[in-house]
Amino acid sequence: MAHLQGASAAVDAVYRSDWGRIVATLIRLVGDFDVAEEASQEAFAVAVEQWAASGVPESPRAWIIQTARHKAIDRIRRRARLAEKLDAYAISEPMGAAEGPDYDPDQIPDDRLRLIFTCCHPALSLEAQVGLTLRTLGGLETDEIARAFLVPVATMAQRLVRAKGKIRDAGIPYSVPDTRELAARLDAVLTVIYLIFTEGYAPTRGERLVRTDLCAEAIRLGRLVRALMSPPPAEATGLLALMLLHDSRREARLDEAGDLVLLEDQDRRRWNRAQIAEALPLVAEALRGGPSAFALQAAIASLHCQAARPEATDWPQIVRLYDLLARAQPSPIVFLNRAAAVAMVQGPRAALTLIDELAAGNELDRYHLLHAARADLLRRLGANAEAASSYARALSLVTNDAERRFLERRLREVSVSSCAGRSGEA
Repeated sequence: MAHLQGASAAVDAVYRSDWGRIVATLIRLVGDFDVAEEASQEAFAVAVEQWAASGVPESPRAWIIQTARHKAIDRIRRRARLAEKLDAYAISEPMGAAEGPDYDPDQIPDDRLRLIFTCCHPALSLEAQVGLTLRTLGGLETDEIARAFLVPVATMAQRLVRAKGKIRDAGIPYSVPDTRELAARLDAVLTVIYLIFTEGYAPTRGERLVRTDLCAEAIRLGRLVRALMSPPPAEATGLLALMLLHDSRREARLDEAGDLVLLEDQDRRRWNRAQIAEALPLVAEALRGGPSAFALQAAIASLHCQAARPEATDWPQIVRLYDLLARAQPSPIVFLNRAAAVAMVQGPRAALTLIDELAAGNELDRYHLLHAARADLLRRLGANAEAASSYARALSLVTNDAERRFLERRLREVSVSSCAGRSGEA
């Protein structure tokens, strides 16, 4: 049993840290998204059994890539329509224990970057581009991607199937485009990277509030994309700054029990000052390129990170930046975040009016943070019974365990206060 548990833990660690790298390598080798994903999943399943019996190999990722490669070849053999490709795959040099294939030194040495640009081909819709990359590179499940887009799971599943088919049928190349084509795909690529980071910063489900593997991967990819073009695009610079600033607060977002700590309650001594120092000049550089969405978000994050104490936060300036962001990137999420900032300047009642207007549109009805924000404003206004109702609604939608515990604690607090108030009235 101990061997099985150790093998399962090792497989889980490799999956979290290297799923994207493994699938990207397999896609390059076999040229088919479905085959690459299915073969990789099979290889992980085989690893649990074999590693429990023989021990974890010296290079787990290379072992899984090699096993997945053999699984993929077997699948290709069974597919008559891909039979003409079999000889090329079967006679290629075995990978052995190497960490990965050799690369042309003149090319970008990263299969994951090639995968992003393949998924972000302009022949696909933006939603399909982003969703497919999150699935293949980030290893996110369909429901996690659906949450990012605020669409039903079945809708997202159909988009992914159609996107894979279009790449296959159109023969879209697995490569980083030349500089003439980079700009056309840049927005989608940056959106993909930020959504990977977002899923790491606030995972859809599970016990952990932060998936550091996804955050680190997104930051690494952000650096690579920014280095592809000279001078670096302002949006790429803004995105890198934004991710560094958010990630700088990672260690302070949980207490010792693993429970969520709100921004105003965080121990700012635990923030990563080196990352903040790296990011601040990038914010200034991005803003010089104009008020783009990522630059504005990075500027907002920089004001939080520069405040030595919560009460020193320049909330009026944050509201002004949200006003600009709402014009550059109008979306329900931006309006919700702006309302939270308005609460810090004009008070909870003004913000509650904005959130109620937003809720009336029903676009965020299944977004737990809308109901959590509304509940918090009602709590601050002393409307504990209404706050309890909104907390209950948020709890019915939340899927991350750390966030659930926080909401449960808030619900208990307002429920007790509500009961005490009714007792006093009696």
